Amino acid sequence: MELIVFDLDGTLLNRKSAISDYTSETLKLLSKREIAYTVATGRTLHGARAILEGHRFDLPQAYKNGVMIWHPEQRRFSSTAMLTASEMENVVRACISQQVTPFVFTLDGDDESTVYHPPLQSDIEIELVRSFSSEDNVRSRSLEELPRDAAITHVNSIGAGDSIKAVLSSVSEEPHLVAYSGIAFEGEQWYWLDVHHSDASKGGAIKTLKELLGLERVICFGDSDNDLSMFEAADEGYAPANANDAIKSAATAVIGHHDEEGIARFLRERFSLDES
Repeated sequence: MELIVFDLDGTLLNRKSAISDYTSETLKLLSKREIAYTVATGRTLHGARAILEGHRFDLPQAYKNGVMIWHPEQRRFSSTAMLTASEMENVVRACISQQVTPFVFTLDGDDESTVYHPPLQSDIEIELVRSFSSEDNVRSRSLEELPRDAAITHVNSIGAGDSIKAVLSSVSEEPHLVAYSGIAFEGEQWYWLDVHHSDASKGGAIKTLKELLGLERVICFGDSDNDLSMFEAADEGYAPANANDAIKSAATAVIGHHDEEGIARFLRERFSLDES
């Protein structure tokens, strides 16, 4: 049996960061045929919950690029790798040196998270904190309140492209860290940054999911650098037309654009879903 693994932003989701009606219907057809599917995303569970709700994502899911596996039936996380205090401090210093605010995410319990950060420096950072605060079970606190024994899952930041790229360059020199970056909003200057422990990856996560579910093959879909390890671990990997060049080169094939329901259309043809 096969497991289908979706990246979300730039892949399963459209440019409005939503699952379209056509894609929703396609997921229903997969479920009806008992074809297993799940997600491996750079988002947190809290950042994906509302999007996935009602679309039958009932199997274990990978969040923060494989840092955490969420088990919906037991309503619990299992974690693969946390940042040490010194690793977190190095990332924080790199961000502050470029005048962007680091957001330090911690796991407080099975379904709770606190985000710690220094004083905010831009309107886009203020908006980001508002989005955190609107999510269930997510709290925002001053970085000065970060406990010494906190379970640190990752560090995020958002800012001007040159500043984020400078932080990315600095973090890349750290032996046990991995960092990803990309355009935060299509057509705008803002870039996001995501840093976590090098032992965590989407590739490692889907191997874990495969073992948990007892499935033989994995078919995955993704569009960015953080999907490369997933493509390497999967039996087949498909890139939407909007994917970057590295992902397209690693893909089994390039399919339709994410904002034109390329993944859903591919799945309907691949599994003859319209004939169900």
